[in-house]
Amino acid sequence: MRTGLLALALGALIPTGLALADDWPAFRGPTGDGLSAEKTAPTTWSKDKNVKWRAPLASPGNGSPIVSKGKVFIAGSEDKEGKKRFLRCFDRKDGKQLWEKTVDFGKAMPTHETNPHSSSTPAANGTVVVVWHGSAGLYCYDFDGKELWKRDLGEFEHMWGEGTSPVIHQDLVFLNSGPAKKRVFAAAFKLSSGETAWEKEEPFKGDGEYNENHKFMGSWTTPLVITFQGKEQVIFSMPTRLVAYEPQTGSVLWSCEGLRFGEGDLSYSSPIVSGDVCVSIGGYGGPGIGVRLGGSGDVTATHRVWRTEKNPQSIGSGVLLDGRIYMPFTGANVIECIDPKTGAVLWKEKATGGEIWGSMVVAAGHIYVTDKRGRTVVMNPNPEKLEVLATNDLGEPSNCTPAVSDGQIFIRTAKALYCLGD
Repeated sequence: MRTGLLALALGALIPTGLALADDWPAFRGPTGDGLSAEKTAPTTWSKDKNVKWRAPLASPGNGSPIVSKGKVFIAGSEDKEGKKRFLRCFDRKDGKQLWEKTVDFGKAMPTHETNPHSSSTPAANGTVVVVWHGSAGLYCYDFDGKELWKRDLGEFEHMWGEGTSPVIHQDLVFLNSGPAKKRVFAAAFKLSSGETAWEKEEPFKGDGEYNENHKFMGSWTTPLVITFQGKEQVIFSMPTRLVAYEPQTGSVLWSCEGLRFGEGDLSYSSPIVSGDVCVSIGGYGGPGIGVRLGGSGDVTATHRVWRTEKNPQSIGSGVLLDGRIYMPFTGANVIECIDPKTGAVLWKEKATGGEIWGSMVVAAGHIYVTDKRGRTVVMNPNPEKLEVLATNDLGEPSNCTPAVSDGQIFIRTAKALYCLGD
């Protein structure tokens, strides 16, 4: 076991929802924090090296692949307007498409040109798979593609489109429903039926696209489930604050303000927990905050241990290893190593010079992150400097996060789904 994982296992914080080592069942893996228990994974590949199979895709998408019980799932849209949205299932052995389920929404919705509709990453538990199609609804299928239930949660209109992903935890599905005009909420649904277990409106000022000062606003982050001091909580990074809910009831355990700044109220990257500190980095060059766990109610004055006013543009999520956060940034095309206790930047360097929208993952002691040009940087974690082991170019654009499963890596590009292995 790696030192970083050992520290987590022995500490007060234990990520929940662990799956088998050969599964990558949700966005950022079995524990939602980008960490894999895999002991082997390829570190070098190209279009003609270490490619087990390549499944062509007719349309680009920002949702990442997941792997569960021998199947690979991706979501997306068949058209730029989001009228037809799909979930596809592939055989992990050879990349053969096993089935596709398409939702005929039939209505054009706005989004940013870099963010195709249905950019959510599905979530699975080995028996069922859940996919969030934004305005087209929340759907649950069995592994043969039979629809088990669906929920129409209303329209989610935002000029930049959707991007949050569902999280399956025990008998519940957690969802950050934003961004949207008029209405933003956190919710939990019963995995067995899709019924609402609880729903909490997120307070905000403005119309959902702009705050009251006519600055951009929205949250595209995926919830994180943790256990702290023996009690579970699900943490949401919302446009202006971090907020933690009791998973079964939805009661607010704590909240912390600090993500709002002069240019807007924006969150893209998922929260990261290190020991008793939860870290969130705002979007659009906004603030970062560190919040000490263990408080109740509004803990802004009592438990917010640091706040950095300005950061590079943050879209992809970072990882925690050996007490350090490694964070990819988009606007400045850099990677930072951050001390989660203080927010201090230990180093800041460019890896590829290309923008990074994908999130980091860890496998076999290495950090992986893919840039928008389809180049995956493999790094050794080093708190003193950027240490690049390899840069692997597939030659196709990608805004997605790698999935690691049973010694193989799965990457979605704008043109294909890849399975990579030594």
